[in-house]
Amino acid sequence: MRAKCDYALHGKMAVTVRDTATIVDEPTERGGTNLGPSPTETLLASLIACTCRIASKCCKAHDVDLKHINVDCIAKMDRRGVEMKEEIDVPFPEILLKINVTADTDDAALEPVKRDLSRFCPVSKVIRQSGTDITEEWTITKP
Repeated sequence: MRAKCDYALHGKMAVTVRDTATIVDEPTERGGTNLGPSPTETLLASLIACTCRIASKCCKAHDVDLKHINVDCIAKMDRRGVEMKEEIDVPFPEILLKINVTADTDDAALEPVKRDLSRFCPVSKVIRQSGTDITEEWTITKP
């Protein structure tokens, strides 16, 4: 796996992965051009995208007929590090993932999916191992 970043102007960075490109930026109040998510927002976006993808794979592995999934992420961030005030070992002490699934299933059938999600989501594993407490709140809606 390989990625490349070209720091273009102020907070704006052009990031290339494979044959795709995206902009990572800062909001205007922090000197950016607000053309994309910030690096820390990109981390959270990676977490929820990976959560969706791996949860979907876990549902398939456990014969849960998943119709739809969405994840809402609420993160507590200690900004002292990015503000250059002091070194922070765990910039995100807490993250809440509200995982909403539409599936014809119940809580018991979803338990192995929940267990495997924490075992196999690589982004979640890295963030948890950094010291962040990730809490998952699951909601099931019947189709």
